[in-house]
Amino acid sequence: MPSSTVRTFTDADDYAAAFRGGTVEVTVIGHGNFAAKLTRIDLHRLTMQRASDNLPRIYHVDGWGGRAVVGFSTHTGPALLHGGRELHSSDIIRCSADPSFHQRSSGSAGLASISLSLEEMDSVGRTMAGRDLTPPRDTLIFTPLPAALTKLQRLHAAAAHLAETAPEIIANADAARGLEQALIEAMVDCLGNDEPREDSVAQRQHELIMRRFRRVVEENSDQPLYVPEFCKSIGVSERTLRVCCQEQLGLGPKRYLLFRRLHLARRALRAGSSGATTVTEIATRYGFWHFGRFAGEYQSLFGEPPSVTLLRPAE
Repeated sequence: MPSSTVRTFTDADDYAAAFRGGTVEVTVIGHGNFAAKLTRIDLHRLTMQRASDNLPRIYHVDGWGGRAVVGFSTHTGPALLHGGRELHSSDIIRCSADPSFHQRSSGSAGLASISLSLEEMDSVGRTMAGRDLTPPRDTLIFTPLPAALTKLQRLHAAAAHLAETAPEIIANADAARGLEQALIEAMVDCLGNDEPREDSVAQRQHELIMRRFRRVVEENSDQPLYVPEFCKSIGVSERTLRVCCQEQLGLGPKRYLLFRRLHLARRALRAGSSGATTVTEIATRYGFWHFGRFAGEYQSLFGEPPSVTLLRPAE
């Protein structure tokens, strides 16, 4: 049955867990009070999501549940870095069959996506486009015809508005079928001009290094990590790792790992209780030995002192 949800978030972990598809990790790297919104619409065959967040952050997306995914930016502000390549508001992304990528925003950002099962996308390609529209081997970023993209953007925005103001329309089977068909047609029109940008040999090598980087993170999901450990595990010099992180994440590995340790500390503080642990114990667990500096960095990033997070009842 067609359905829709609209949710708002003030915690990056809760936001990441709400995405449908693969595993999403959100690391906030901008200071302030985090705020995000996620709209999800499930039609008969098609799922669409529309996400926005207000602070600089890094997404890591791994897999997409065996679905073919097409995405685009909904903001006209600063360009996003998607796998080390700039994603402009005039671009479309076609994700690979098993995507794994980092995406970094430098400010407020918004993303929209449409997904179909691999079988449905194959059928749509054969019957509507007369070509293969199954996911490419590597993620593609390209610029569709402006009129086609504008049509898709407006239709996606209108559907999200309905989810917020009149969800009963989307829940109507006939209305959902019409909306779904219109979205598929608009998507196919955009995919008729998918000439990808050429990737350099160096960029592909950097992507391979970052996949190894990510594997080390996942194998130590709840442990603090430091640059020398990464260099040893990945088998690259610190200079090479710094170049790859700057290209893919928009910041160096030391800074990224600092943000990661702050996020790990926040998760531990949210899960703990003031009677069973202390801020000092959690800070030292994640490699923070200057407690005043830790408290300052923490409050600057999350908008509250670590002691307040620890005292807040678990949700």
